[in-house]
Amino acid sequence: MPDRIRINDEIIVGAQPSEAELKAMADGKTKSVINLRTEDEEMQPISPEEEGRIAGELGLEYVSIPVSMEKADAELVDRFCKELKTVAKPVFVHCRLGKRAGAFVMMDQAVQKGMSGKNAIQAAEDMGFECDQEALAAFVKDYVNERTS
Repeated sequence: MPDRIRINDEIIVGAQPSEAELKAMADGKTKSVINLRTEDEEMQPISPEEEGRIAGELGLEYVSIPVSMEKADAELVDRFCKELKTVAKPVFVHCRLGKRAGAFVMMDQAVQKGMSGKNAIQAAEDMGFECDQEALAAFVKDYVNERTS
């Protein structure tokens, strides 16, 4: 999966940014950051709390929604979709590698477009997202199908 995938003019998905990358985003007109990492994840150069502080100093709107795939449910996706609709755009949505972020964004986009779960997975793969986790793919399909059927 590429480091960054532009979904449209308003949404970019990717991996954990460094402090320098956050600064470049602010300079490059990004307005908001949504972080889906949990506080206790491994390989986290910047904690969600520290990232929020840095983003605030840079003038970026910041939202932290801790997503653990073991505990992810439809309510958490609904919360994400609500936040995604209300934050200033363009927004950068991230997790560690971009897989959770991509899945959450694609669920939002698929429901808005009335797609099936199967088509949502295909659209994600066509954009460059790797759907190599069977549980994540099933979660995406189920969420989308429940909201578009």
